[in-house]
Amino acid sequence: MKRIAIVTVALAAIALASCAGGKKDAAGAAPQKLMIYTSMKEVLIGDLKNAFVAKYPNISVDYYSAGAGKIMAKLAAERQSGQIVADVLWTSEVPDFLSLRKEGMLEAYKSPEAEMSTSPVKDPDGYFTAARLGTLAVVYNTDKIKNPPASWDDLLKPEYKGAFAIANPALSGTAFVSVGALVENFGWEFIEKLRANGAMMGQGSGQVVDDTAVGSLSGCIGVDYIALDKVEKGAPLGFANMPEMLVIPSPAAIIKGTKNLDASRKFIDFILSKEGQEIIAKANTIPVRVDVPARTEMGLVASEAAVRRALNVNYEKLGAEKEAMLERFTSIMTK
Repeated sequence: MKRIAIVTVALAAIALASCAGGKKDAAGAAPQKLMIYTSMKEVLIGDLKNAFVAKYPNISVDYYSAGAGKIMAKLAAERQSGQIVADVLWTSEVPDFLSLRKEGMLEAYKSPEAEMSTSPVKDPDGYFTAARLGTLAVVYNTDKIKNPPASWDDLLKPEYKGAFAIANPALSGTAFVSVGALVENFGWEFIEKLRANGAMMGQGSGQVVDDTAVGSLSGCIGVDYIALDKVEKGAPLGFANMPEMLVIPSPAAIIKGTKNLDASRKFIDFILSKEGQEIIAKANTIPVRVDVPARTEMGLVASEAAVRRALNVNYEKLGAEKEAMLERFTSIMTK
């Protein structure tokens, strides 16, 4: 009897020791953690997190959602302290990813899901991969503008005089890239002509759309999901893509040296998967996967068409000339 008791106690001790190593899910996977730094809107990252955790219940996911500028400042402070918290970075600031790649801050990873994606910007070495295609179009008040603009030159017409705005590019990363794209393709002369017609520099990307919705402006350059979310709620807004589109990819990347590499790779795979891209498409922005349709009924276009029509943007040059460009744009718009 004593031998039986000893064996029973020993087996129990082994079982307890096994449990001490951490609980495992039904598939036997050990628990993992994942921290995402992102500028994506709360609803989108929240929906993606829920779907991801449902698929990988052994991975505990948290995220920090803020503007790209705040995120980069947070990353810089963490680098200085030697303790980087983020595992995955996902914003719409391509120049930031180019800089981080040069600095050796990103982990190369070529997701098999990326084979189905398209983007005007790709990193052949896999240090970052676009997970959505943000678009900026002319957002207009349908009570004030009866004929949607069909070209960028239409913004020089009398109906937009003194009532058109571009968000402050010093506050909005997407506005900065938009200004850079317009200047690169149409020259500073176009910005000068806009100003001559009374165009102004607004506040943030959300504010210029709000001002257009209430009629303070006839139109603005607006971010897709910001404008279309308001359209769905009944705002008197139209969303008109020009033949030459402002398309800004939102790259995702893994931070070099992460202790949660497996979980990070799984997350990149997931947001590029068909399931993840369908969630992104529902959020009124364009998915990168060619086999996931965009919400064309809302005024968006298919991913391949968006890439084909995208204005050229030299992101390396844009990042290098940022301060000079901000200064010149502000000077034009405030004179």
